[in-house]
Amino acid sequence: MKITRIVGSPVCLPPDMKAARGMAGSPTQAGAAAGVYHWSAVFPCLYSPNFETALVRIETDAGLTGWGEAQAPLAPQVACTIIDRLLGPALTGEDFSDPTPALIAALWDRMYSAMGVRGQTGGFMLDAISAIDIALWDIAGQAAGFPVARLIHAAPKPEIPAYLSGMPPGQTDAQGFDTVKTFFDTPEPAAFLEHVDAVQAAGAKVAVDALWRHTPDSAAAFGRELDARGALWFEAPLAPEDAVAHGALARAVRTPIAIGESYRTRFEMTPFFREGAVGVFQPDLGRTGITEGLRLAALAAQYNAPVVPHISIAFGPQVAAALHFAAAVDSCRLAEYNPQVLTAANRFLREPIALHGTSYVVPSGAGLGIALTETP
Repeated sequence: MKITRIVGSPVCLPPDMKAARGMAGSPTQAGAAAGVYHWSAVFPCLYSPNFETALVRIETDAGLTGWGEAQAPLAPQVACTIIDRLLGPALTGEDFSDPTPALIAALWDRMYSAMGVRGQTGGFMLDAISAIDIALWDIAGQAAGFPVARLIHAAPKPEIPAYLSGMPPGQTDAQGFDTVKTFFDTPEPAAFLEHVDAVQAAGAKVAVDALWRHTPDSAAAFGRELDARGALWFEAPLAPEDAVAHGALARAVRTPIAIGESYRTRFEMTPFFREGAVGVFQPDLGRTGITEGLRLAALAAQYNAPVVPHISIAFGPQVAAALHFAAAVDSCRLAEYNPQVLTAANRFLREPIALHGTSYVVPSGAGLGIALTETP
């Protein structure tokens, strides 16, 4: 079996999610426009008013087709151009007759090396690699007749408990979930902490996403407030580049520091683990792929950090990859669930990704276990 064609497809759909907060999947209100995109009203980051992602399709001469997806909430055309101009041609014609995890890992390493000496060791390049990696795992599972999770683990978990993500300030209904995550998007910490108190009073455990808004000093003070409330974790507290500051914060507060979504490789994450900064590790499979995600999970295990996958703007291939990963990683007992994101993803799946109560049902078919009804 040989790889015959690799094609990237950028996706940009207008949101039909009434609960979105001004931008598709954004935890904050929209601010000033910057061309197609908008600044967040509360922190310096761009968001799209649309639902954007990057899909990849890999075809083989054996008739097997694999789907993958990059985490690409802005400018998905960039990742797709990398796929179409660089990575796709580099892998087309590759012998994939024995599609083992070891072979996929070797192909990940080759793609990473293709532009590494030119400084392309993160960002859009790795997003493109991740999309192809997920599609290769999809084909490998189909060839073996197993779900991807079974290729990784002899007895993967059939279901993954989910936590409700994106509860806005003012809302306390956890929709039956016992664990929720809320975003610090209010101007004043005191008002946000009142919201945390109200959610807890309604009976839910609360994790807090700080949206990278804090300084080291303000993060420590805010973290002590979370300590007093028994928060599950303190996510994305500081600028993502600063491993030393994250480590100092982790030593200053009891609430576990949760990070991972901004990083794509073990090379990027190792300094954070060494600084003792990672209390909860949150890989995004659309940025790590399955291959590097597993390497990162092994690194997290060395530092006794539980794994909770980050699931943001995503269609079926990316959500399914995260669930197979979660099912196969022993230290993973929880995954992120955003109702609007899953609704959008399921619009284009022949069989929807389902929840059983408040747990994801891991797709049981061969490969990723999903089939797209159409290319969005």
